[in-house]
Amino acid sequence: MREASLEFLKQLVNTPSPVGHELRGLQVWLDYVRRWADETFWDAYGNCVAVLNKGGSPRLMLAAHADEIALAVHYIDDQGYLHVRRLGGVDPVVSVAQRVIVHTRRGPVRGVIGSLPPHLLKDEGERKPPKIHDLFIDIGATSRREAERRVRIGDPVTLADEFELLHGDFAVARAFDNRIGTFAVAETLRLLRESGARLQAEVCAVANVQEEVGLFGARQIAYSLQPDLALVVDVTHATDYPQVNKAKHGDVRLGKGPTLTHGGCNHPALVERLEALARKARIPIQHEAMSNTSGTDTDAIFWTRGGIPSALVSLPNRYMHSPVEVIHLGDLEAIPKLLAEFARSLKRGETFRPALR
Repeated sequence: MREASLEFLKQLVNTPSPVGHELRGLQVWLDYVRRWADETFWDAYGNCVAVLNKGGSPRLMLAAHADEIALAVHYIDDQGYLHVRRLGGVDPVVSVAQRVIVHTRRGPVRGVIGSLPPHLLKDEGERKPPKIHDLFIDIGATSRREAERRVRIGDPVTLADEFELLHGDFAVARAFDNRIGTFAVAETLRLLRESGARLQAEVCAVANVQEEVGLFGARQIAYSLQPDLALVVDVTHATDYPQVNKAKHGDVRLGKGPTLTHGGCNHPALVERLEALARKARIPIQHEAMSNTSGTDTDAIFWTRGGIPSALVSLPNRYMHSPVEVIHLGDLEAIPKLLAEFARSLKRGETFRPALR
């Protein structure tokens, strides 16, 4: 991967961007993408847009959510321990015994999620998986009053894990979901700008908020931006490791390219175009089938304003919603290449209505 792009990815992933508190991460994204865009703007909740070839047609939205799952301080007990609520799909099982950062108005406060050692559970029978209300954070306070001088109810909490290369193109981080998406749409603008291609379409790269709690930012920006079509970038479950039932969850592997999803909110003509372009450009892709929903912003965008033709491009991701998400950088590099090919393929005023008679 290009060195400057890798540094951008690291900065995106390492910058905390908890649900509802995404502004720090969005600023990193804006600072990078501005150099490739004709203009940038944002709305009341922080959904950010970078535009290339303003006034072109059709208007193509490249969307990815900027938020990461997190916790929020919910209660402080008399001993100064913090109790929490979820911000998105946090798994209490993998949260125990993790180092965390509480993001306060005065700056970061370090802490750990406490864990009872097995020695203290010998007489309790088999240990049960913890619930979210069982988690507590130790910030080294000795009383509620001391803790309240440092944190307050509502402060978001993220895990302290950051980006690392495991080996070769394999990388690990706490929240590739979905900083890889905002990375990919920004890199698409870079590729288009640097190629000097004469675009017919207006291309709008979007970093939207609050996907993890209800696809809210995508609904807001899709309604106001009024795109003619949309490509959404998110992660998907890699299934190439032990204990995953492929008959139930499909066969998706790291290092074999991003996936295209078929069915439901994914417009057949867009998917067909993406397949053809990938084949022509020799970009490896994998395939997934969906049932009633995709679980991504595509579900919110495709039915906005009477229906926006949409398709989902996903990055295989091992151990999703954990502190050790693992991806393959080659798969990630393929996504902006494919999106750029799609943008260049669009003809002025092109629509994707079904050919019915």
